Amino acid sequence: MAVTTTPVDDGAIDGFGEELRGDLLRPEDPNYDDARAIWNGMIDRSPAAIVRAKGVSDVIASVNFAREQELLLAIRGGGHNIAGNAVCDDGLLLDLSAMRAVRVDPADQTARVEPGATLADFDHEAQAFGLATPLGINSTTGVAGLTLGGGFGWLTRKYGMTVDNLRSVDVVTADGELRHASETENSDLFWGIRGGGGNFGVVTSFEFELHEVGPEVLTGMVVYRGADAPDVLRHVRDFNADAPDESTVWVVLRKAPPLPFLPERIHGEDVIVVVPFYAGDVAEGEAVLAPIREYGDPVADVVGPHRYAEFQQAFDPLLTEGARNYWKSHNFSAISDEAIDTVVEYARNLPTAQSEIFFGQIGGAMGRVPADATAFPHRDAEYGMNVHTRWEDPAMDDACIAWSREFFDAMAPYATGGVYVNFISEREGEENLGYGDNYDRLVALKTTYDPENLFQMNQNVEPAV
Repeated sequence: MAVTTTPVDDGAIDGFGEELRGDLLRPEDPNYDDARAIWNGMIDRSPAAIVRAKGVSDVIASVNFAREQELLLAIRGGGHNIAGNAVCDDGLLLDLSAMRAVRVDPADQTARVEPGATLADFDHEAQAFGLATPLGINSTTGVAGLTLGGGFGWLTRKYGMTVDNLRSVDVVTADGELRHASETENSDLFWGIRGGGGNFGVVTSFEFELHEVGPEVLTGMVVYRGADAPDVLRHVRDFNADAPDESTVWVVLRKAPPLPFLPERIHGEDVIVVVPFYAGDVAEGEAVLAPIREYGDPVADVVGPHRYAEFQQAFDPLLTEGARNYWKSHNFSAISDEAIDTVVEYARNLPTAQSEIFFGQIGGAMGRVPADATAFPHRDAEYGMNVHTRWEDPAMDDACIAWSREFFDAMAPYATGGVYVNFISEREGEENLGYGDNYDRLVALKTTYDPENLFQMNQNVEPAV
């Protein structure tokens, strides 16, 4: 399908708008600019029309209209997508952010979640019953986009990836049909949705398995001076090698933000932040995580019992919307001394005070799932690294992006060769790195369900025809 590069005529759009229960916005509407803005301030795109869907019928109508008019179609869930694929120029933006219901069945320990829900929406409802599923670490992230790329966070080592906890979906495919997909129904489609990055349709409902978590968990932060980074990284690496699945320890290298528990004298100075999390009994966690808290000479230690839903929001103030962001990603099966030395070197020269490098420990339960069991292929990863470059001034774009790419290249010799689809900032041929050995199967599935590539605003898998 050749997508239209100029807006379809006004009469056709007006007629389409009459079919909708939700709102249809055009560039002249007063709410248009707010509706097209997404989390990454680098993205400034202007669709011909925006549909604010209120239900499945609006989704079906939008998919059919985009296909029939050969319009570029972008899908927005939570609007947190780093690459900006949630909005397009000239085409149709299908905004699902009003569809954010979360319905928890505490007896069955499942949740049905609409595609506009955020992690905060999900956690608020599930934690009312002391339940959770593995999600990300920033509560404003959309559940839909996170899930379609794989999804990992504090609970991943204990309970697997987000997609490993997905029981079923309802999805509108490119032909405008609503299909139910699970392990037993449309199982090929279900396989592709679990990590295929939104290439196969618009998911209108996710059904997740839930687990008993919290409401209090042992977690927090231990902060060290940047000069201690080489030793701290090696200590965390060695501790993690033998830690149980309940234990997850991440590290972040950045400039110290002005957080109230940090001494004012180190604000703006290089620090390394160790973030331990224990997905189990708090008293057991105290014993397991003791070697992390007892190490070295930290400038702050705020590890203790925290409400799970609140800790899921702990990093939100550092990830507010509107700033300019550019990310790069690597997976690691192990972190060598040489890799640590390279990280420390680049962390001393972060391009802005808002930028950071983090290593998220994964492995555990996620690594015991076969690489071809879902579209998400990176089951050999013990760590996911995010090179998170963040700034405000557009004049710094070139310098910040160049720094990110240089660091990405410098770390490549130590990495697995795979990257996390949700951390790719641009469409620059990294799709194969994101989908790995599952790519050919994804192409075959794409050819079956979306042969005209209607769903191409993503880390795209192109159909074979």
